[in-house]
Amino acid sequence: MTAPLLPKPAWIKVPFPSGDTWKHVADTLLKHRLHTVCDEARCPNKGECWGAGTATFMILGDVCTRSCRFCAVKSDRYGVPPDAEEGERIARAAEELGLTYLVLTSVDRDDLAGRGADCFAACIAAIKGRLPEIKVEVLIPDYTGAEMAGILEAGPDVIAHNVETVRSLQWIRDHRASFDKSLATLRAAGKPLLSGKGPVPAVKSSLLLGLGETEGEVLQTMDELRAAGVTILVMGQYLQPTRRQIPVAEYVTPERFDAYARAARERGFASVVSSPFARTSYHAFEAAAAAGQNHAD
Repeated sequence: MTAPLLPKPAWIKVPFPSGDTWKHVADTLLKHRLHTVCDEARCPNKGECWGAGTATFMILGDVCTRSCRFCAVKSDRYGVPPDAEEGERIARAAEELGLTYLVLTSVDRDDLAGRGADCFAACIAAIKGRLPEIKVEVLIPDYTGAEMAGILEAGPDVIAHNVETVRSLQWIRDHRASFDKSLATLRAAGKPLLSGKGPVPAVKSSLLLGLGETEGEVLQTMDELRAAGVTILVMGQYLQPTRRQIPVAEYVTPERFDAYARAARERGFASVVSSPFARTSYHAFEAAAAAGQNHAD
């Protein structure tokens, strides 16, 4: 028997896209044949972010080889062949949009050797080669070892990887993912390069709330993320993208998001974004800037 859908509270309202900046972003993405997670994952912040001239570029195609129960991205056993020119097209789009901060993410590509990590590294190199002053954040799959080493060598400014939810609810993710695998990725992201070249990137992770987690589980997750070296934490409300994904168990109030933010700062996170519509890349520039400032302090 299907669980009844919860009525959306007053604070869950998605702004309607409008304005010339929105159209400029849409036209630029179409011109360069680029995918965004904003579209593919049906992000609720698309109107706000595109209206402000920002977007999160999704590389390695629009077909994911994993099938998480909360995600609206298309899935199959195999994705499309990697595009060697993708990084350069993203760099040109970023230049046309006047971006100073860029976020790259991807579908999971378990069908590829190295799971697409080399494509991340190539894209970072292409973007920074064309736009040396730009800051690049990457939201990556559960890479470790040689996969992570190549990305670190390319020099991203922020590495993000999401645990998505608390330990007890990891079943909502694909069976190939796990909380401990994600912690291993986050620990690897914050390690300095063996070559000693380049700065250590900031490390970021996100939690979707309203999936049935308890307050104690959220606080325990914060502790484990801090122990893994995470410095930027994002917490947002899970919103069911379509009827094919799992339903919302609870709508968390803005006041509780504020309380969780205070608890996270008390635990030493340098930057915290916590609100119903927050997602990993939401206000990414501001989150990274705050993390850098707090680290300097």
